[in-house]
Amino acid sequence: MKKWLVMLTLTMLTVILVACSENSKEVNTNNNTTDDTEEAQSYTFKLGHEAAESHIKFKVAEKFAEELEKATDGRMTVEIYPGNQLGKEADMAQQVQSGTLDFAILSNGTMSSISESLNGWFMPYLFEDLSAAAAASQTDEAKQMMTDLEKKSMIGYGVFFAGQRHIFSNNEIKSVADLKGLKTRIPGSPVFETYYKAINASPASMPLPEVYTSLSTGVIDAVDTDLDAAVSQKFYEAVENLTLTGHIVFPEVVMGSKSLIDSLSEEDQKIIADVWMEVIEWGVDESISKNEDLLNQLKDLGVTVTELSDNSEFKSVSQQVYGQYSSNATIKAFIEANQ
Repeated sequence: MKKWLVMLTLTMLTVILVACSENSKEVNTNNNTTDDTEEAQSYTFKLGHEAAESHIKFKVAEKFAEELEKATDGRMTVEIYPGNQLGKEADMAQQVQSGTLDFAILSNGTMSSISESLNGWFMPYLFEDLSAAAAASQTDEAKQMMTDLEKKSMIGYGVFFAGQRHIFSNNEIKSVADLKGLKTRIPGSPVFETYYKAINASPASMPLPEVYTSLSTGVIDAVDTDLDAAVSQKFYEAVENLTLTGHIVFPEVVMGSKSLIDSLSEEDQKIIADVWMEVIEWGVDESISKNEDLLNQLKDLGVTVTELSDNSEFKSVSQQVYGQYSSNATIKAFIEANQ
């Protein structure tokens, strides 16, 4: 009897030890599975803008796609939709806000109607040239303009410049008096409207792709433009006089959808931000370097270029515009920082 009990006890202990051993193996297997690293997710982003192939905006978009793919070894790619393929700029802005468009490069004319502080860039005669504007883009006030976009469900990455604004017209312009009553296309911006009304012109807002036809058919007499747009949109085929006023710089705003960016890992957010920072800096340098080439190109195409010997008449309205928009604290600080 005793032998039977001893054998039974030994058998039960053996079963228990084997069971414990199997359980131990299962725990170790599960731990190994937990330690396996997951493969990073791949993305194909959409980027929209309104520009033609020769415009700096088109080139910046392509540069971003190229550099992002390179930085992620092909894990992140970008499909680019130029020339308003996704709708007008206002439509693309709404798509970014809703999260149906991942990135966009939109004119400050459109963006300043969405976020008021961006009107600071349109203060007339605030910058001597594009280099001065580029330096201003690194100030705290300019960075606050980008931060303000978060309230509009957008992430602002920065600005580069299409150029300074000048006047392309049917007739030669040498003074403010020559602009009186002149039907002039402006971007969709209240600052431009305020400025042109102050110099007694007749401003009319319309999308960039509609300008060439309007000039050709006489719907408008002149266009407020940068040199890049003048070349890429072939305004020189419709009118032949260019007056270099340089009254306003024209930023292009780079943005992403906040809902998209917030859904990404911190590491991926940083990769995208770093690539945009490098590409925007490249775009700024590219704009500055090509400005003289664009002017020479227009001269070679037969455009009559007038350089104002005295622009004090045009500058005289600046303070009036500054006063009207200084109720916005960011704009006021931006003016004071750059005067």
